[in-house]
Amino acid sequence: MTAHQVGAPLSEGRPDLLSGMLPTGPVERLLGRPLEEFATTSWGREPLLVTAAERDGGFEDLFDEDAVDSLLSDHGLRTPFLRVARDGTTLPNRDFTSGAGVGAGIADQVDDSRLSALFADGATLVLQGLHRTWPPLVRFVAALADELGHPVQANAYVTPPQSQGFDDHYDVHDVFVLQVSGEKEWRIHRPVLEAPLRDQPWTDRRAAVSRAAEEPPLMRTVLGPGDCLYLPRGYLHAATALGDVSTHLTLGVHAWTRHALAGEVVQVVLQSLADDPEIRASLAVGAGVGDADHLSDDLEVVRAGLAAALATIDEQAAAQRLAAASRRAGRPAPVGPVSQLRAVQNLRPEDRLALREHLHASIRPRGDGGAELVSRAGDERLEAADVPVVDELLSTGTSSVAVLGDELARRLLARAVVVRDG
Repeated sequence: MTAHQVGAPLSEGRPDLLSGMLPTGPVERLLGRPLEEFATTSWGREPLLVTAAERDGGFEDLFDEDAVDSLLSDHGLRTPFLRVARDGTTLPNRDFTSGAGVGAGIADQVDDSRLSALFADGATLVLQGLHRTWPPLVRFVAALADELGHPVQANAYVTPPQSQGFDDHYDVHDVFVLQVSGEKEWRIHRPVLEAPLRDQPWTDRRAAVSRAAEEPPLMRTVLGPGDCLYLPRGYLHAATALGDVSTHLTLGVHAWTRHALAGEVVQVVLQSLADDPEIRASLAVGAGVGDADHLSDDLEVVRAGLAAALATIDEQAAAQRLAAASRRAGRPAPVGPVSQLRAVQNLRPEDRLALREHLHASIRPRGDGGAELVSRAGDERLEAADVPVVDELLSTGTSSVAVLGDELARRLLARAVVVRDG
């Protein structure tokens, strides 16, 4: 399918090092083509189908049917990490959860006996938040999010033969569909709302979606193991498993948008207006706050203040706010609290330390010459002497105890900013 140029994905400073985890970048692993080609031909505009014959390898190393059974039977999974749907309707949690007996009586744990019966009866199992619960996807999704510059989540859809889990609908995030096992027929229609925002779900446009779904599809295709389908947000889709159990992953990309940037700009503008006494002034006694005529003079003052603030907006402040939102939208690479403490206890001057992956760390200067190290591990106060060595750590990804100094190295290990290198 054809596609068009779109804006480059938002990124936050230097990308975290991936420690050679992937032989190619995540997008190239999924689509068999470089990130730059995807960004300039498909991102945010048109669906893209890449068959297993066009790309290298399947997806079993990320997820497979054994992973499904393991998560549902051995891991004490709880809602909302699982949804169950049948005939286009999501079933209530009580239909597939129960307590887990002595010492684990939490009532919303997955009941594998009930799930087995529901699955045999045609229900689709939706494992949610796999970027938090299944280690191969924890690593891959974090790498994909860093490469795209947008938050990513991972769900799996496990559908019995000849069953459909959900009716035609659209998502408010882009998706990569990775067919893991079995076959599933997909029907794709053009959007009824182009590039919907997160608060513009398809359920607000049920009638329009139903009408569009009755038209001939833009794309009708059967995905087999190793096929990958990219869908921008807003495209209508529905899928039906064919002759066997179908398992597919969806990697949902929650794209940062100009609308999100506008929201941060508004907050920066409001903060700047707090310094203007004319804007801080009270409205008149007896003001008709619901009457535009009574507020016309005040609105004119506000308009002028907003226009002046927008004309001189601190662009760096807006970027920092969006960077903070990006940090909150993801997590750094997993670390073990016990191993971190052991590293502190056994630290030697010759040891080398590596910046924790996917940390999204930056240095925010203070007026006293020191700085704050801001990251997904939290904020850490740096003295003036610490700033140059930490800046070098952020630039190269590694350092030594001898360079950092014993006290700072121990503190960064204890705060899970760095890990033992090797």
